[in-house]
Amino acid sequence: MSVTESQFKKLQESQQDSEEQLTLDVIFELLKNRRRRDIFRYLMEVERTVTLSELAEQVAAWENDIEVQELNSDQRKRVYVALYQTHLPKMDKAGIIEYEQDRGNITLSENADLLGMYLNDDAETETEWEKRYLGLSLVGGSFAILFQLAAVGQLLQVLVTVAFVASVLAVSLVHARDVRETRRVAAEKFSRIK
Repeated sequence: MSVTESQFKKLQESQQDSEEQLTLDVIFELLKNRRRRDIFRYLMEVERTVTLSELAEQVAAWENDIEVQELNSDQRKRVYVALYQTHLPKMDKAGIIEYEQDRGNITLSENADLLGMYLNDDAETETEWEKRYLGLSLVGGSFAILFQLAAVGQLLQVLVTVAFVASVLAVSLVHARDVRETRRVAAEKFSRIK
């Protein structure tokens, strides 16, 4: 069976498309290794192109729980070689980073956010909402106690109660909008995963 030139080009294009699209298996394969997670974390922190040497030093420092200045040459070299030979090419092939092997430059690619959604700690965002609700509860409870002790007029109690309920409703609506937007962004990212 012979393959025509146009069929060959279509086959090549489909292979390239499948390499460019990440699958969940590829994402989890990348994330299962601590060094690759550290590479990603460092690139996310610095938000710029880094050199292989700079990246290897930082990853080695994290692995040895010391400062970069305290590293010895063996610690640097061990990580450098592993990054150069294994981890960076794998991440580059998956489309998470752009790795110029001849220059030693590494940059996050547009697909990096697909890994980030599995590594980001949303607990901080949740804690912020918890603090808002706790603050509102404390303010409302304080007013309730104050009104009982001070025996203020009924009209003032009703107005403050209405204001409190309106505040809780407003915070709840903003929270609901925030959650909906977070879900929309996540759905958009998931749609890019094959």
